[in-house]
This record gives sequence, C-alpha cells and structure tokens, in this order.
Amino acid sequence: MRASLRQKIIEVCDKKIASKGDNVGLSFYAFFANKNDNPELLMEAATWWIQIHQLDHFEKALKIKTMVEEM
Repeated sequence: MRASLRQKIIEVCDKKIASKGDNVGLSFYAFFANKNDNPELLMEAATWWIQIHQLDHFEKALKIKTMVEEM
C-alpha cells in the first residue's frame, strides 16, 4: 500500500475516533470523497480491505488504524 494511502487512512481513523470514540466503525469508502475521482487508489484500498484481509464492510476505526500502522 502506498504511503499516501496509509497516511490518509490513519488521519481519517484519528478524526473518527476523536469525534465518535474508540468504538466507531467505518468502511474503506470513508477514505474517499463521495465521487470516484481516483479509481486506482480506491481499488488499492478495496483490495487491501477485502481481498488481502477479508474484513467486513464495517470495521472498528481503531482496528484499521492499528493494522495500517503495523505494516
């Protein structure tokens, strides 16, 4: 996973956790705008989330942040 995507995931997770608490969930769509302006990056995130780690549609932000930081 490219460094810019890793950083974006960590930033989004931090914001969600800060605003809604440690139990907040999110999907990989949370890392993107409501329009598909970067399909390659979206597919990179989807591949990591769905194919590589076989995560559910919604996962805890804290879990995702930890996984990305440990990469």
